[in-house]
Amino acid sequence: MELAQAGPIPLAAAFGCAPGELLALVGPSGSGKSTILRAIAGLYRPRGGRVGVDGEVWFDARTGCNLPPHRRRVGLVFQSFALFPHLSALGNVLAALGHRPKAERRSRAEALLAAVNLSGLEDRRPAALSGGQQQRVAVARALARDPRVLLLDEPFSAVDRATRERLYREIAELRRSLEIPVVLVTHDLDEALMLADRLCVLHRGRTLQSGPPEEIITRPVSPDVARLVHLRNLFEAEVVAHLPEARKTLLDWEGGRLEAAYAPAFAVGCRVAWVIPGGFVVLHRQDRPSQGERENRLEGVVEAVVTLGQTAHLTFQPRGGGRFPIHFSLPLYVARRNDIAPGVAAAVSLLAEGIHLMPRAGAPGQP
Repeated sequence: MELAQAGPIPLAAAFGCAPGELLALVGPSGSGKSTILRAIAGLYRPRGGRVGVDGEVWFDARTGCNLPPHRRRVGLVFQSFALFPHLSALGNVLAALGHRPKAERRSRAEALLAAVNLSGLEDRRPAALSGGQQQRVAVARALARDPRVLLLDEPFSAVDRATRERLYREIAELRRSLEIPVVLVTHDLDEALMLADRLCVLHRGRTLQSGPPEEIITRPVSPDVARLVHLRNLFEAEVVAHLPEARKTLLDWEGGRLEAAYAPAFAVGCRVAWVIPGGFVVLHRQDRPSQGERENRLEGVVEAVVTLGQTAHLTFQPRGGGRFPIHFSLPLYVARRNDIAPGVAAAVSLLAEGIHLMPRAGAPGQP
């Protein structure tokens, strides 16, 4: 799929989604996520681009092809559920089964409601259902169309956290049985990481990076992507040397030397951006030195500790050189075992394999 236009909503998006795969579109408000979903469904016509599903072209600006929504066989689940209030759960699903022979519609609707764990609630109207149950009806109705692609537009944002987590599990189980592409729009990165096989990071209508979640979280292609996926440990440094045998690249970071993952594409002497996810920051235990204590060891002080549930989120300030704070998280029991608190002296290691280099924003001549 490719969509392109200068306005009124700028678009320069391109991605693919295989059958059985869940692709999450992530990005800030105004990045074009919902517009892209509407363009796939035929509810919005962009000025340029192409949309094709399973070998069939649904939209092609060059040839003038533009199938109407009712011919695209799209299952669409809205943020607001959009159920018919005067119909029961069963009636809502039956309303989407007009393409099937009349004799099999009821059994198909009941099977779909059972698939989303709503057996026994077929006769209830939306007002008598909880938010999570209404969302399940919306999913069953979307699947009733026998869609060739399932589009989920912020489907969990209207329910509480506990219900949302139950729906995550149910969607994860349900999609195992689906052999169609599933495209999810969400503003919640944790949600995307939990559910998606691949992410597409969007900003102002442009695709910045598309790939497996682990790849994007650990190897963003630019500082912009790093910020959009909430990587806080984003800095600049100078490339000092490359060590091919050791598979390391040496950096000068504010007067201190760091070993990073081998990145020979960046010339010695150039300034680069670098990022390290919190999972590659290792706290040295006070009662037993870490085996990696010599790998990019930094002495410093804990500036802040924020506890959320059983996780402690730390802000660590390295000593000397004007270096910026480093953010990482620990299980709460580890923080307590090591007497971690604001003002406490500590040491950490930045694992070289987790230090990823990128071109500085706007820097020419770099990969």
